[in-house]
Formats: sequence, C-alpha cells, structure tokens
Amino acid sequence: METHFYFEIQADNVQRAASFYKELFGWEFEKVEGLPIEYWNIHTGGMFGGLLQRPAKMPPPEYGANAFVNSIQVDDFDATARKILELNGEIALPKFAVPGKCWQGYFLDTEGNTFGLFEVDQTAK
Repeated sequence: METHFYFEIQADNVQRAASFYKELFGWEFEKVEGLPIEYWNIHTGGMFGGLLQRPAKMPPPEYGANAFVNSIQVDDFDATARKILELNGEIALPKFAVPGKCWQGYFLDTEGNTFGLFEVDQTAK
C-alpha cells in the first residue's frame, strides 16, 4: 500500500500563523469554502497541508508536545534559524549534528507548535 502524507497546523491566530510560514518558507494559503470549520489549504510547492483554528487549548508545557512533529529540509540551516527568530519564533532544541547525515534542530512557531529543520550534510558530526 502506498502511503501519502498530509500535514495540518493548528493555530490560536490563523492569520499570524499564515504570515509566519509565508514569510519563512514562501507558502501560500487558500481559504476552503463549504466546510463546517474555517480551513485553509497550504500550498508548499511539494507536500500538501492545511491550517485551522486550534479546536482546544494546548496542554501545559510540562506535558511536552502533543503532536506529530514535521521537519522541513532547508538549504541553509543557520540562515533559516535566524529568520525564524526574526519572525518571533523560538528555539525549542538548538542545532545538532546527526552524524554523517544532516544538521537538525527544533523550533516553535508563533502559535507554540513545534517543527523541525534539517540541512543535509554528510560531513556533519
């Protein structure tokens, strides 16, 4: 069976979240009509996603992430990390080497959602 992947981002403020990801990655957002909730398709140029109002309060921070965390490949980890901070994102776990594979790190978006970045680098150690 072939597996397909789709992601969703839940946000307390969908306009703020859309602005964050549009500025960071150039993603486009298109409102979907005819659904029982407000929902936006996310056009990434690759993977397909959606954005919606968070339906319930987030768990307290000491409970950890209540999510399926996605990591996004970038060409320049450090430049992207700086841009995340400029857009009011936060570092969740600083950059580290996955030896022989890549540089990886985790961040929080403006809505408190965790996401990862990785830059392929076979010399990482």
